[in-house]
Amino acid sequence: MKFKTTYRYFFLLLLFCYIFNSCTEPYILETNTYEEALVVEATITNELKKQEITLTKTSRFEDKETQIESGAKVSITDNTGTRYDFKEESGKYISTTEFQAIPGKEYRLNINTNDGRTFESSVEKLTNINPMQNVTATVEPKDSLRGVAIRVHSFDPNNQSKYYRYEYEETYKIVTPKWSPTKAILNNNGTVSFVPNRTDIKICYASKKSTEMLLENTNILNEDRVNFLVRFISDQNYIITTRYSILVKQYVESLAAFNYYKTLKKISSSGSILSPTQPGILLGNIKAVSNPNSKIIGYFDVASVSTERIYFNYNDLFPNEPAPPYYTDCVEFCYANCFTFPVGQCPCTHDDKPGVQEDLAIDAVRYFIENGRTFWVYTPCGDCTTFASNVKPPFWID
Repeated sequence: MKFKTTYRYFFLLLLFCYIFNSCTEPYILETNTYEEALVVEATITNELKKQEITLTKTSRFEDKETQIESGAKVSITDNTGTRYDFKEESGKYISTTEFQAIPGKEYRLNINTNDGRTFESSVEKLTNINPMQNVTATVEPKDSLRGVAIRVHSFDPNNQSKYYRYEYEETYKIVTPKWSPTKAILNNNGTVSFVPNRTDIKICYASKKSTEMLLENTNILNEDRVNFLVRFISDQNYIITTRYSILVKQYVESLAAFNYYKTLKKISSSGSILSPTQPGILLGNIKAVSNPNSKIIGYFDVASVSTERIYFNYNDLFPNEPAPPYYTDCVEFCYANCFTFPVGQCPCTHDDKPGVQEDLAIDAVRYFIENGRTFWVYTPCGDCTTFASNVKPPFWID
């Protein structure tokens, strides 16, 4: 899971809570005082792969982009003396070789920043390995809504896992409802011509990763058994109209890591800097070595992980039911001078006006012609590449 937004929100709360505690008038939110801190997102797992670590800086309130901590030297060492080096690539630090966390071994994260600061984590061990049993999708009600409940089922007969964190990435197929075999082209003289339309704009795919911190624990239960609602999708959400897939990851966490994420979630979901729940200092397991005053936020997590992907079609769960509405209005419309028609008999919903041809050529596509009049729909209704990708994901199964 990506925690950049959460960490940024937490640090801003820390800076501003005392400023706004008694404000009663509108105030332009700008940073008058700013103290930079290193933000670390580091989870290594028992998957054999190139592990990833992200280093960023806390942001000012008015900053629009997250600043990457570039030029750092990052490594992980284990208790056998093996060292795993990381190389900076595309805003992340990627291990130069594939490796996996092994049960019984101890791991420590080391960071040396470009400006001479040094940080290290406490020694961490891999948590108990307990794969998910399965992921299911069923029709259920939730908060007066009907929809698809995606649940994770897990069980540890030895009662040793207890603390879980979840992430998901959902991918869905989009079929444009109003694709047309022709499209409009605006000519230099202001007229509109119709040419054959592309066929690769009818079907697209979109993906989105979870942003909420999803935590579950079985510590107070008689059994270490999980039945966790990881995602709920309304039956009116267009993302399940055709075919939907979700990849779920389950991390088994240590008690210390779970408490850290739980506190971070509580802070980030407080909803307001005026909340009575004001943030304190969130201590992780990484500390400054060379300069004790250097600020750092983050946690070095060594967690076992298991993954599962499922697919379903809308008709699988809602047979013979109408599909959810498309994400935007796709009602056909046309332009005409309605003064030439008897009252109430104008076949078009839009009055003719200057610039109509230019607007249509840019913002709409021809859908059909009837009685000599051209009817249109807005571009996303016939061209899904305006908001999604027409490249089929390599994992996708129809």
